[in-house]
Amino acid sequence: MPTLKPTLKPTLRNIAIIAHVDHGKTTLIDALMRQSGMFRDNQQVSERLMDSGDLEKERGITILAKPTSITWKDVRINIIDTPGHADFGGEVERVLHMADGVILLTDAAEGPMPQTKFVLGKALKQGLRPIVIINKIDRADSRGEEVVDEVFDLFVALEANDEQLDFPILYASGRSGWCVENLNDARENLHPLLDLILEHVPEPETDTTKPFAMLATLLDADPFLGRCLTGRVTHGAAKVNDAVKAITLAGEIVERGRLTKLFTFEGAKRVPVNAVHAGDIICIAGLTDASVADTICAPEETSPLASTPIDPPTMAVTISVNDAPFAGKEGTKVTSTMIRQRLLAEAETNVAITFSEGDQKDAFEIGGRGELQLGVLIETMRREGFELSVSRPKVLYRNEDGQRLEPIEEVIIDVDEEFSSGVIDSMNRRKAEMQDMRPSGAGKTRITFLAPSRGLIGYQSRFLTQTRGTGVLNRLFHGYAPHKGNVPERRNGALISTETGTAVAYAIFNLQDRGVMFIGHQTPVYQGMIVGEHNRDNDLEINVLKGKKLSNVRASGTDDAVTLTPPRQMSLEEMMAYINEDELLEVTPKSLRLRKVHLCPHERKRASRSGA
Repeated sequence: MPTLKPTLKPTLRNIAIIAHVDHGKTTLIDALMRQSGMFRDNQQVSERLMDSGDLEKERGITILAKPTSITWKDVRINIIDTPGHADFGGEVERVLHMADGVILLTDAAEGPMPQTKFVLGKALKQGLRPIVIINKIDRADSRGEEVVDEVFDLFVALEANDEQLDFPILYASGRSGWCVENLNDARENLHPLLDLILEHVPEPETDTTKPFAMLATLLDADPFLGRCLTGRVTHGAAKVNDAVKAITLAGEIVERGRLTKLFTFEGAKRVPVNAVHAGDIICIAGLTDASVADTICAPEETSPLASTPIDPPTMAVTISVNDAPFAGKEGTKVTSTMIRQRLLAEAETNVAITFSEGDQKDAFEIGGRGELQLGVLIETMRREGFELSVSRPKVLYRNEDGQRLEPIEEVIIDVDEEFSSGVIDSMNRRKAEMQDMRPSGAGKTRITFLAPSRGLIGYQSRFLTQTRGTGVLNRLFHGYAPHKGNVPERRNGALISTETGTAVAYAIFNLQDRGVMFIGHQTPVYQGMIVGEHNRDNDLEINVLKGKKLSNVRASGTDDAVTLTPPRQMSLEEMMAYINEDELLEVTPKSLRLRKVHLCPHERKRASRSGA
């Protein structure tokens, strides 16, 4: 048993770090933890310590908000690392309720981006006074002073008050571990930032006369502790084994229970304590039904704490049992019951995910904020041993006053000037409306659109091809608007395997002129599996198993070496966006395969005649 920490109430600061994806939040927190003395000099610490999940480490993005704390000059600073991707924006919104100040991080080359605008707007509405850090100032293409002007313009556009507009500015390199007030200052460490936090961020306002109450902001499941709720104690104090109740925003009682465990955060670890006080960011265990946005409070408390309602999902996929010919060969969790239980557990702990059951009871509709969020869930399940079939993502419409509304996204695109006309043409065909276009320096142009979400499904890979990999596309949920009309569907037709077996290089070589292949030599295929993309807009059935006929007659030129073009590789999210309505993505722990819903050609013809 770990020894419990004493219950003395330290001087506190609660701060959140907000920024657009990949602007350096997690790297900066790593450097702060190292320089504040959290680790021994000889302690081995991984890079981006706060990105603890496998997918977070691989993709280099933060998916879940996580609190940590450091001590500086006898003051405890609770820091919350937040996701920077728009799909996880709802998490950022809730997390800001735990903070008394924010650090707004902006890339010195890119400047403010869509997610910067979103999270800053939420922080300003809550009355928080940001500290602005221009990060990556040591980049060759950095433009620090221009970015400061852009940040100021953004504050004005978001209607910041005079106090918020008087924000302090630091220039930093999170990776190198230094920040300065002026670019001519000595670049030594991050102490100026730590001192500025103590000076600029107010202590939490606490009321010790009221009974204990905290707002549940984050929820996760621990194999030993069960459901763990993280939040900030708004007023009062609590001890281990105190009786509490959970109430909803409407004041209804969810459950009654006891605080079996109390934790605060130190570094990347939870530390058990025997008491907590107003202002602390804590984690509690012992409740089985309470969820995010519920108030956990003493039995005598009757009023729930104000909370941000959870954003509704804008996109959904249907997840069903894998019924392909190779089903059950690579995964261990293949039944609809197992898939259902796993999705229910995800919907319980991840409040941004919604779950609904289909009529057949073996298909489940999962809603989320975007392709990335849904892709992260499917990839996680895949690594846990699940096999499943996934439909093409569809947007979720709203009906208001008899009018059909669809989700609209703000899209900011940075491209080389030579590609801008092609990008504008593509976006126009996807029913996007251009809002702004301006040069952004170094021969690049920044174009802002408002586009329907359904028009952007699958556009990312097309965009990268259009801009030869040099363009950057960022998107953010904007709101709902009347339906924009038909958007052209993807692509050319599919190349479909007619046989089940193992693909042969000779057959693929002779079929390469028909289109782009998704498979290579010795890839297992089955009838109805999509093995490539046709050059034309119709589907074509091909035999990739047909080997070379052998005979005892040798002829000149018949034994030439077969040279195959490398097959096209796609990520899980690209495959989800690539498929059409009559196709599925088969997901197993080892493979990702594209297939037709109806594997038999006769069934496909019958379905196309009936319009199914």
